[in-house]
Amino acid sequence: MRLIQDDGEQIGIVSIDEARERAKDRGMDLVEVAAEARPPVVKMMDYGKYKYEAARAAREARKKQHTIKVKEVKFRPGIEDHDYDFKVGHARRFLDEGNKVKLTMMFRGRQITHPELGLEVLQRITEDLKDVAKVEQHANMEGRAMSMVVAPIKMK
Repeated sequence: MRLIQDDGEQIGIVSIDEARERAKDRGMDLVEVAAEARPPVVKMMDYGKYKYEAARAAREARKKQHTIKVKEVKFRPGIEDHDYDFKVGHARRFLDEGNKVKLTMMFRGRQITHPELGLEVLQRITEDLKDVAKVEQHANMEGRAMSMVVAPIKMK
């Protein structure tokens, strides 16, 4: 077997018994790193410490990643200006946080006979949010609701 010390120094080709003995003398574990190589390569290391550090690095990586959520903001075709501004403000905040936003236009009663009114409101929203968002899914009808999805524009 080709033996490598814990500091990366190559000891050379030794028998498996000698490799075990050297690892035991240093209080280390013998870990096979390249089984397919001829001769196989083994390394002396503290395997428990290695596993702990790998788990710790994975935990740190999970902390730093941001999961993208889809937030929903609901509108009606006859929405007033103040309500519109308030809800667009919510959508803008969600986009600034890095989340996608599903804009839903809900129709009640006879409003469904004029889907173009709802589409106008959705187009107005996309126009107001064009500096922070891009359309990911265009408006489409789903039963009595029309919805579209906008995603944040990546700014570095």
